[in-house]
Amino acid sequence: MAEVESSTGNSRWSLAGTTAVVTGGTRGIGYAVVEELAELGAAVHTCSRNEEELNQKLQEWAAKGFTVTGSVCDASSRAQREQLVQKVSSAFSGKLNILLQSTSGCQTPCNGSAACNGEPIDFLAG
Repeated sequence: MAEVESSTGNSRWSLAGTTAVVTGGTRGIGYAVVEELAELGAAVHTCSRNEEELNQKLQEWAAKGFTVTGSVCDASSRAQREQLVQKVSSAFSGKLNILLQSTSGCQTPCNGSAACNGEPIDFLAG
């Protein structure tokens, strides 16, 4: 396994040949995860509700030599999640190794509604 030095200085890990989806990858924890996965060699697809912000981040990642693609998606919308799954399946030839949902699936305390019971994760994970 090739050694790759990550931003944490750890050169023991390589994710070359792996694929990842990170929802909400343009901000916060999602952004940090996209950076780290891509830096370790993974091909990453991320999504954001904000197209302008997504395009800016995609340009930054491309300038760093990272393999990151992205699409506009509101992960709280089932129809948009279905489109995301189709895009990712096509981009990665049906292969997905890592899934991180870094979007808020619930804005209020969970009360058993679909937004809080894991339904978006179940759908993405198949």
